[in-house]
Amino acid sequence: MERKHNFYAGPAVLPVEVIEEVQKDLVNYKGCGVSVMEMSHRSKDFQAIIDDGMSTMKKLMGIGDDFEILFLQGGASTQFLMVPMNLCADGKVANYIDTGAWATKAIKEAEKAGKKVHVAATSKDKDFTYIPKEFKLSENPAYLHITTNNTIRGSEYHHIPEVPADVPLIADMSSNFLSKPMDFSKFSLIYAGAQKNIGPAGSTVVIIRKDMIEKLNTGLPTMLSYKTHLDKGSLFNTPPSFTIYVISRVLAWIDRNGGLEGIKKLNEEKGAELYGVFDSSDFYNGTVAKDDRSLMNVPFRLANTDLEPKFIEEATAKGMLGLKGHRSVGGVRASIYNACPLASVKALCEFMKEFEKNNK
Repeated sequence: MERKHNFYAGPAVLPVEVIEEVQKDLVNYKGCGVSVMEMSHRSKDFQAIIDDGMSTMKKLMGIGDDFEILFLQGGASTQFLMVPMNLCADGKVANYIDTGAWATKAIKEAEKAGKKVHVAATSKDKDFTYIPKEFKLSENPAYLHITTNNTIRGSEYHHIPEVPADVPLIADMSSNFLSKPMDFSKFSLIYAGAQKNIGPAGSTVVIIRKDMIEKLNTGLPTMLSYKTHLDKGSLFNTPPSFTIYVISRVLAWIDRNGGLEGIKKLNEEKGAELYGVFDSSDFYNGTVAKDDRSLMNVPFRLANTDLEPKFIEEATAKGMLGLKGHRSVGGVRASIYNACPLASVKALCEFMKEFEKNNK
């Protein structure tokens, strides 16, 4: 089976062995006589799937029964609205660190929800090419919200901000979720779209600490209330059942490949290969402060930017997909999520060296 090198930012590469496992069980899941796509979400078989996914996720994250896990629809973009609606009470101020496009969108959604917003820190002064190391909270903060990895700009938190004990820390982890070990217990709520590191598009994972549940705002529209989904175990309405099933298989794949420590080692190896090309050449330029480089999304420019269309065209012809930079910033971007094989990164690095040699 010929597979191309997949550097798309999302929906993104999935582990081949997971795709093959899904294919094997696609028509008749584990002898049930139906596909997961046809299975009732109220059935015992699907309940076992969702329970298995939640259990494996807690194991990987090192969290216990003091956290609840939800599988929701609407993407992380809906969470931009749900977080302030549920967690910012009247008289409180929603605090955000603005590190790029998705954090900026989250701020705007909080404002649309009628919440008072305070930007505790921003890296806008340098086109979001670094992670602020200091921040200043407002008076009466409802929470501090961060975006742990910036898909478009390619910066990543390599530390967890320290907040006062009474200030919940909220994180959009969509593009680096489960890519490395973290002290997840420091967060009061985490959300992440599945389509980058843990599955196909269609479901967003929300992890919420139980002590936050009693603080949730009431009187919200039914589908925008976390309480609705918590009370029904993510099954208030028909969930994206097939996506949840694939997520459960990707989580199992991470688990049997060394867990988050194993994934971190692989991701660091891929990052070292790719960033090594930048650091040994003046033909390519990284766009992010070195201390804040992402191991998930690697944007770069060619010193001669006129060559970038040619670079992308030739790379595509060699089976390297998804290298065009985001439309808002241009350039080149390689997304090297968990399931991106080391062989793909090495192939890209060899192509980059060859292209430099032929175009200097």
